[in-house]
Amino acid sequence: MTLHKTRINPAHIVLHVAFLILCVAFIIPLLYIVSISFTSDIEIANNGYLLFPKKITTMAYSYMFRTPVQLVRSYGVSGLVTVGGTMLSLFFTTLLSYTLARQDYKFRRPVSFFVFFTMLFNGGLVPTYILMTRYLHLKNNLLVLILPYLVNAWFVLLMRSFISTLPLSLVESAKIDGAGEWRTFFSIILPLAKPALAAVGLMIAFNYWNDWWLSLLYIDEDKLIPLQYLLYRTMSNIMYLTQQLSTSVSVNIKDIPTESARMAMCILAAGPMLIVFPFFQKHFVRGITVGAIKG
Repeated sequence: MTLHKTRINPAHIVLHVAFLILCVAFIIPLLYIVSISFTSDIEIANNGYLLFPKKITTMAYSYMFRTPVQLVRSYGVSGLVTVGGTMLSLFFTTLLSYTLARQDYKFRRPVSFFVFFTMLFNGGLVPTYILMTRYLHLKNNLLVLILPYLVNAWFVLLMRSFISTLPLSLVESAKIDGAGEWRTFFSIILPLAKPALAAVGLMIAFNYWNDWWLSLLYIDEDKLIPLQYLLYRTMSNIMYLTQQLSTSVSVNIKDIPTESARMAMCILAAGPMLIVFPFFQKHFVRGITVGAIKG
Protein backbone atom coordinates (compact mmCIF):
# COMPACT_ATOMS: atom_id res chain seq x y z
CA MET A 1 0.00 0.00 0.00
CA THR A 2 1.42 3.32 -1.04
CA LEU A 3 0.89 6.46 0.96
CA HIS A 4 0.30 9.67 -0.92
CA LYS A 5 1.65 12.79 0.69
CA THR A 6 -0.84 15.61 0.99
CA ARG A 7 0.49 18.71 -0.67
CA ILE A 8 0.01 21.85 1.35
CA ASN A 9 -1.14 24.80 -0.70
CA PRO A 10 0.49 28.03 0.57
CA ALA A 11 -2.48 30.02 -0.70
CA HIS A 12 -4.84 28.03 1.53
CA ILE A 13 -2.62 28.66 4.54
CA VAL A 14 -2.60 32.40 3.89
CA LEU A 15 -6.37 32.37 3.42
CA HIS A 16 -6.96 30.47 6.68
CA VAL A 17 -4.63 32.77 8.60
CA ALA A 18 -6.37 35.83 7.17
CA PHE A 19 -9.80 34.53 8.19
CA LEU A 20 -8.46 33.60 11.64
CA ILE A 21 -7.18 37.15 12.15
CA LEU A 22 -10.51 38.49 10.93
CA CYS A 23 -12.43 36.29 13.40
CA VAL A 24 -10.21 37.45 16.26
CA ALA A 25 -10.78 41.07 15.21
CA PHE A 26 -14.56 40.47 15.45
CA ILE A 27 -14.43 38.60 18.77
CA ILE A 28 -12.12 40.96 20.69
CA PRO A 29 -14.62 43.89 20.78
CA LEU A 30 -17.29 41.54 22.16
CA LEU A 31 -14.87 40.35 24.83
CA TYR A 32 -14.11 43.96 25.71
CA ILE A 33 -17.83 44.64 26.15
CA VAL A 34 -18.20 41.67 28.51
CA SER A 35 -15.04 42.63 30.39
CA ILE A 36 -16.04 46.28 30.86
CA SER A 37 -19.47 45.26 32.12
CA PHE A 38 -17.76 43.40 34.98
CA THR A 39 -15.34 46.25 35.76
CA SER A 40 -15.92 49.12 38.14
CA ASP A 41 -15.87 52.65 36.79
CA ILE A 42 -13.03 53.56 39.15
CA GLU A 43 -10.84 50.83 37.68
CA ILE A 44 -11.79 51.94 34.16
CA ALA A 45 -10.78 55.52 35.03
CA ASN A 46 -7.47 54.39 36.53
CA ASN A 47 -6.42 51.61 34.13
CA GLY A 48 -8.52 52.18 31.03
CA TYR A 49 -10.30 49.39 29.16
CA LEU A 50 -8.77 46.00 29.94
CA LEU A 51 -9.51 42.73 28.17
CA PHE A 52 -9.28 40.93 31.52
CA PRO A 53 -10.37 43.03 34.53
CA LYS A 54 -8.15 42.98 37.59
CA LYS A 55 -11.16 42.81 39.87
CA ILE A 56 -14.54 41.48 38.79
CA THR A 57 -17.61 43.34 40.03
CA THR A 58 -21.29 42.98 39.25
CA MET A 59 -22.21 46.53 40.24
CA ALA A 60 -23.55 47.36 36.77
CA TYR A 61 -25.79 44.30 36.66
CA SER A 62 -26.96 44.93 40.22
CA TYR A 63 -28.02 48.42 39.15
CA MET A 64 -29.84 47.01 36.10
CA PHE A 65 -31.65 44.38 38.19
CA ARG A 66 -32.84 46.79 40.90
CA THR A 67 -36.33 46.42 39.40
CA PRO A 68 -36.39 42.73 38.36
CA VAL A 69 -40.18 42.63 37.91
CA GLN A 70 -40.09 45.48 35.39
CA LEU A 71 -37.09 43.94 33.62
CA VAL A 72 -38.78 40.55 33.25
CA ARG A 73 -41.99 42.24 32.10
CA SER A 74 -40.07 44.25 29.50
CA TYR A 75 -38.38 41.08 28.26
CA GLY A 76 -41.83 39.57 27.86
CA VAL A 77 -43.15 42.59 25.95
CA SER A 78 -40.13 42.60 23.63
CA GLY A 79 -40.43 38.86 23.08
CA LEU A 80 -44.16 39.07 22.32
CA VAL A 81 -43.73 42.01 19.95
CA THR A 82 -40.76 40.37 18.22
CA VAL A 83 -42.40 36.97 17.72
CA GLY A 84 -45.84 38.29 16.82
CA GLY A 85 -44.54 41.13 14.69
CA THR A 86 -42.09 38.89 12.84
CA MET A 87 -44.76 36.32 11.97
CA LEU A 88 -47.26 38.94 10.78
CA SER A 89 -44.66 40.98 8.93
CA LEU A 90 -43.18 37.92 7.27
CA PHE A 91 -46.63 36.77 6.15
CA PHE A 92 -47.64 40.08 4.55
CA THR A 93 -44.14 40.66 3.15
CA THR A 94 -44.16 37.26 1.46
CA LEU A 95 -47.67 37.80 0.09
CA LEU A 96 -46.70 41.12 -1.49
CA SER A 97 -43.37 39.76 -2.73
CA TYR A 98 -45.01 36.74 -4.34
CA THR A 99 -47.48 39.01 -6.11
CA LEU A 100 -44.70 41.24 -7.46
CA ALA A 101 -42.67 38.21 -8.56
CA ARG A 102 -45.50 36.88 -10.73
CA GLN A 103 -44.78 37.78 -14.34
CA ASP A 104 -48.46 37.40 -15.22
CA TYR A 105 -49.62 40.03 -12.72
CA LYS A 106 -51.05 42.95 -14.70
CA PHE A 107 -50.13 45.73 -12.26
CA ARG A 108 -46.72 44.36 -11.34
CA ARG A 109 -44.69 47.38 -12.45
CA PRO A 110 -46.90 50.13 -10.92
CA VAL A 111 -47.07 48.33 -7.57
CA SER A 112 -43.32 47.69 -7.63
CA PHE A 113 -42.72 51.39 -8.22
CA PHE A 114 -45.07 52.26 -5.36
CA VAL A 115 -43.14 49.96 -3.01
CA PHE A 116 -39.80 51.38 -4.13
CA PHE A 117 -41.15 54.94 -3.80
CA THR A 118 -41.75 54.42 -0.08
CA MET A 119 -38.03 53.77 0.38
CA LEU A 120 -37.32 57.33 -0.76
CA PHE A 121 -40.23 59.32 0.68
CA ASN A 122 -42.61 58.95 3.61
CA GLY A 123 -45.36 60.92 5.30
CA GLY A 124 -43.14 62.19 8.10
CA LEU A 125 -43.31 61.97 11.88
CA VAL A 126 -46.22 64.33 12.57
CA PRO A 127 -48.74 62.74 10.13
CA THR A 128 -47.72 59.29 11.34
CA TYR A 129 -48.20 60.26 14.98
CA ILE A 130 -51.63 61.78 14.25
CA LEU A 131 -52.65 58.66 12.33
CA MET A 132 -51.61 56.30 15.13
CA THR A 133 -53.06 58.28 18.02
CA ARG A 134 -56.14 60.16 16.73
CA TYR A 135 -57.44 57.91 13.96
CA LEU A 136 -56.27 54.40 14.87
CA HIS A 137 -56.29 55.07 18.65
CA LEU A 138 -53.28 52.84 19.23
CA LYS A 139 -51.52 54.83 21.92
CA ASN A 140 -50.51 52.53 24.80
CA ASN A 141 -51.35 49.51 22.68
CA LEU A 142 -48.94 46.74 21.68
CA LEU A 143 -50.18 46.94 18.10
CA VAL A 144 -48.52 50.35 17.79
CA LEU A 145 -45.16 48.58 18.20
CA ILE A 146 -45.98 46.16 15.36
CA LEU A 147 -47.98 47.93 12.65
CA PRO A 148 -45.45 50.64 11.63
CA TYR A 149 -42.89 47.96 10.74
CA LEU A 150 -45.36 45.46 9.30
CA VAL A 151 -44.21 45.87 5.68
CA ASN A 152 -40.71 47.07 4.87
CA ALA A 153 -40.00 47.95 1.25
CA TRP A 154 -36.42 46.65 1.36
CA PHE A 155 -37.51 43.28 2.73
CA VAL A 156 -40.24 43.06 0.08
CA LEU A 157 -37.74 43.63 -2.74
CA LEU A 158 -35.30 41.14 -1.24
CA MET A 159 -37.99 38.48 -0.91
CA ARG A 160 -39.26 39.22 -4.40
CA SER A 161 -35.77 38.67 -5.81
CA PHE A 162 -35.63 35.23 -4.23
CA ILE A 163 -39.13 34.18 -5.28
CA SER A 164 -38.36 35.33 -8.84
CA THR A 165 -35.77 32.53 -9.05
CA LEU A 166 -38.56 29.96 -8.74
CA PRO A 167 -39.86 28.81 -12.16
CA LEU A 168 -43.32 30.03 -13.13
CA SER A 169 -44.05 26.54 -14.47
CA LEU A 170 -44.59 25.38 -10.89
CA VAL A 171 -47.50 27.77 -10.54
CA GLU A 172 -48.91 26.77 -13.92
CA SER A 173 -48.64 23.09 -13.03
CA ALA A 174 -50.47 23.71 -9.77
CA LYS A 175 -53.26 25.48 -11.67
CA ILE A 176 -53.59 22.53 -14.04
CA ASP A 177 -53.91 20.23 -11.03
CA GLY A 178 -56.76 22.37 -9.74
CA ALA A 179 -54.93 24.30 -7.01
CA GLY A 180 -56.04 27.84 -6.29
CA GLU A 181 -53.82 30.83 -5.54
CA TRP A 182 -53.83 30.27 -1.78
CA ARG A 183 -53.11 26.55 -2.13
CA THR A 184 -50.26 27.31 -4.52
CA PHE A 185 -48.83 29.92 -2.18
CA PHE A 186 -48.91 27.81 0.98
CA SER A 187 -48.09 24.40 -0.54
CA ILE A 188 -45.49 25.32 -3.17
CA ILE A 189 -44.08 28.82 -2.76
CA LEU A 190 -43.57 28.89 1.01
CA PRO A 191 -41.76 25.51 1.28
CA LEU A 192 -39.40 26.47 -1.55
CA ALA A 193 -38.75 29.92 -0.08
CA LYS A 194 -37.54 28.69 3.33
CA PRO A 195 -34.01 30.17 2.95
CA ALA A 196 -35.44 33.59 2.10
CA LEU A 197 -38.03 33.30 4.87
CA ALA A 198 -35.27 32.57 7.39
CA ALA A 199 -33.07 35.43 6.15
CA VAL A 200 -35.80 38.06 5.93
CA GLY A 201 -37.48 36.80 9.09
CA LEU A 202 -34.28 37.17 11.05
CA MET A 203 -33.79 40.74 9.85
CA ILE A 204 -37.40 41.56 10.71
CA ALA A 205 -36.90 40.07 14.17
CA PHE A 206 -33.80 42.22 14.68
CA ASN A 207 -35.81 45.25 13.60
CA TYR A 208 -38.53 44.60 16.17
CA TRP A 209 -36.18 43.55 18.97
CA ASN A 210 -33.87 46.57 18.69
CA ASP A 211 -36.60 49.19 18.37
CA TRP A 212 -37.12 51.73 21.14
CA TRP A 213 -38.29 54.68 19.07
CA LEU A 214 -41.93 53.61 18.75
CA SER A 215 -42.29 53.00 22.47
CA LEU A 216 -40.77 56.42 23.15
CA LEU A 217 -43.49 58.01 21.01
CA TYR A 218 -46.56 55.95 21.85
CA ILE A 219 -46.06 54.08 25.15
CA ASP A 220 -46.58 55.72 28.56
CA GLU A 221 -47.63 52.75 30.70
CA ASP A 222 -44.82 50.90 32.47
CA LYS A 223 -46.38 47.48 31.87
CA LEU A 224 -46.08 47.97 28.08
CA ILE A 225 -42.49 49.20 27.98
CA PRO A 226 -40.22 46.91 25.87
CA LEU A 227 -36.70 46.01 26.87
CA GLN A 228 -34.85 48.44 24.63
CA TYR A 229 -36.84 51.44 25.86
CA LEU A 230 -36.42 50.33 29.49
CA LEU A 231 -32.64 50.18 29.04
CA TYR A 232 -32.73 53.56 27.30
CA ARG A 233 -34.58 55.09 30.25
CA THR A 234 -32.19 53.44 32.69
CA MET A 235 -29.20 54.89 30.87
CA SER A 236 -30.86 58.31 30.78
CA ASN A 237 -31.41 58.15 34.55
CA ILE A 238 -27.75 57.26 35.07
CA MET A 239 -26.63 60.20 32.98
CA TYR A 240 -28.99 62.52 34.84
CA LEU A 241 -27.73 61.41 38.26
CA THR A 242 -24.14 61.74 37.10
CA GLN A 243 -24.74 65.32 35.97
CA GLN A 244 -26.06 66.20 39.40
CA LEU A 245 -22.52 65.88 40.75
CA SER A 246 -21.79 69.32 39.38
CA THR A 247 -24.76 70.83 41.26
CA SER A 248 -25.74 71.10 44.89
CA VAL A 249 -27.33 67.64 44.88
CA SER A 250 -25.19 65.16 46.79
CA VAL A 251 -24.67 61.95 44.81
CA ASN A 252 -22.05 59.30 45.43
CA ILE A 253 -20.33 58.51 42.13
CA LYS A 254 -19.28 55.10 43.41
CA ASP A 255 -22.90 53.98 43.52
CA ILE A 256 -23.65 55.02 39.93
CA PRO A 257 -22.01 52.91 37.22
CA THR A 258 -21.78 54.63 33.85
CA GLU A 259 -19.37 52.96 31.43
CA SER A 260 -19.91 49.50 32.89
CA ALA A 261 -23.68 50.07 32.84
CA ARG A 262 -23.54 50.86 29.12
CA MET A 263 -21.77 47.60 28.40
CA ALA A 264 -24.12 45.63 30.65
CA MET A 265 -27.01 47.21 28.79
CA CYS A 266 -25.52 46.02 25.48
CA ILE A 267 -25.24 42.45 26.77
CA LEU A 268 -28.79 42.40 28.15
CA ALA A 269 -30.17 43.78 24.89
CA ALA A 270 -28.14 41.74 22.41
CA GLY A 271 -27.79 38.50 24.35
CA PRO A 272 -31.00 36.75 23.16
CA MET A 273 -30.36 37.58 19.51
CA LEU A 274 -26.76 36.35 19.74
CA ILE A 275 -28.15 33.02 20.92
CA VAL A 276 -30.80 32.81 18.18
CA PHE A 277 -28.64 33.88 15.22
CA PRO A 278 -26.42 30.74 14.91
CA PHE A 279 -29.49 28.53 14.38
CA PHE A 280 -30.52 30.58 11.32
CA GLN A 281 -27.06 31.42 9.98
CA LYS A 282 -27.03 28.80 7.20
CA HIS A 283 -30.42 29.83 5.83
CA PHE A 284 -29.62 33.49 6.36
CA VAL A 285 -26.49 33.37 4.19
CA ARG A 286 -28.19 31.32 1.48
CA GLY A 287 -31.24 33.58 1.34
CA ILE A 288 -29.15 36.74 1.13
CA THR A 289 -26.78 35.43 -1.56
CA VAL A 290 -29.47 33.95 -3.80
CA GLY A 291 -31.59 37.09 -3.58
CA ALA A 292 -28.58 39.31 -4.29
CA ILE A 293 -27.50 37.27 -7.32
CA LYS A 294 -30.97 37.35 -8.79
CA GLY A 295 -31.41 41.06 -8.05
